[in-house]
Amino acid sequence: MTAASIGVPLPGAAAPSRGGSKKVLPGFNITLGYTMLYLSLIVLIPLSALVFKTFTLSWEQFWAAISSPRVLASYRLTFGASLIAALVNVVFGLLVAWVLVRYTFPGKKVVDALVDLPFALPTAVAGISLTALLAGNGWIGQYLEPLGIKLAFNPNGVVIALIFIGLPFVVRTVQPVLEDTEKELEEAAMCLGATRRQTFTRVIFPSIAPALLTGFAMAFARAIGEYGSVIFIAGNMPMVSEITPLVIIGKLEQYDYAGATAVAVVMLVMSFVLLLVINALQGWQRRRSGGQ
Repeated sequence: MTAASIGVPLPGAAAPSRGGSKKVLPGFNITLGYTMLYLSLIVLIPLSALVFKTFTLSWEQFWAAISSPRVLASYRLTFGASLIAALVNVVFGLLVAWVLVRYTFPGKKVVDALVDLPFALPTAVAGISLTALLAGNGWIGQYLEPLGIKLAFNPNGVVIALIFIGLPFVVRTVQPVLEDTEKELEEAAMCLGATRRQTFTRVIFPSIAPALLTGFAMAFARAIGEYGSVIFIAGNMPMVSEITPLVIIGKLEQYDYAGATAVAVVMLVMSFVLLLVINALQGWQRRRSGGQ
């Protein structure tokens, strides 16, 4: 019997760590310091500069900059179109996720890959492509415009562009939850006499509702800040089809930096609120999944 076999450390041997195996990553203090430095350089300092630039305005000047009729019209279009697009994406995103999870068909992997196309496609390319399709002389627009249906160079084009860029957020949020849903519960419900509608509304929908809400919030937040895919198809007419990011760009081109930062601060606050909502929904989803 040796000293090592009975747990006695040999002379010169390193004592075993109390926490088990040695951790690969450095300690908490180093990683926390690096994280705070990185966030400060990339996020906090630029955003702080944005807020401090707004402080050069008096309250009356700030209110006048963010509440002018043109800016208010851009708010209504930006938030209204984003809300409509997110609601549409909730419905059709759920349908796409359902088909990809529950059915097998030829070309399924291709369709699954196409869902991520708006992620990889430059937003300007998406805007040009949609305009080429929906304009009055486009492939689709040339047949719709004689019927009085105009989908480009008006608010309709803004909604369509935002639907295009927001759909993947809903699909990719709901899809893994649908995959983890236990089909035995559906079979049990149907064996107990539940109809398909009752099975969906009382068994399936409650389990995917948190993910659906998260996807809606992410699509809505993404649509609020969208710029590249919208400006080509919107028409950019003041008071009609001008989004808030374009108003900010216009103020910068006029060297109205304080006015641009004032409008940007409003968008920043709204985006921050939406991020808090998304994090709260994700936390609720995790707690709900852990409790089941």
